Amino acid sequence: MSATGAWAVLIFGFVLPLIHVGISPKSGPWKAPADSGCPIGPRWGWLVIVLFLGPIGWLMFLRKTRSRGPRTPMS
Repeated sequence: MSATGAWAVLIFGFVLPLIHVGISPKSGPWKAPADSGCPIGPRWGWLVIVLFLGPIGWLMFLRKTRSRGPRTPMS
C-alpha cells in the first residue's frame, strides 16, 4: 500500500467518521442523564465505538440514528 492510500484509509475510515459523530445532533448529549448509571454521555459512547471499530462503528451509528417511519404491526 502506498503512503497516499494509507493516509486515505486513515482519514476516510477514522477521522471523518469521528468528526461526523462529534458534531451530529443525533449523537445525543455530552453529559449523561442524571438518573443514568453510566458516567459518560451517549456522544462519548459513540465516539469510543467509532474510534475502536472505525468504519464499522460509523455504519452502526448511521443505522442506529437513521430516522425511521412509524412501525406498523404485522398481521
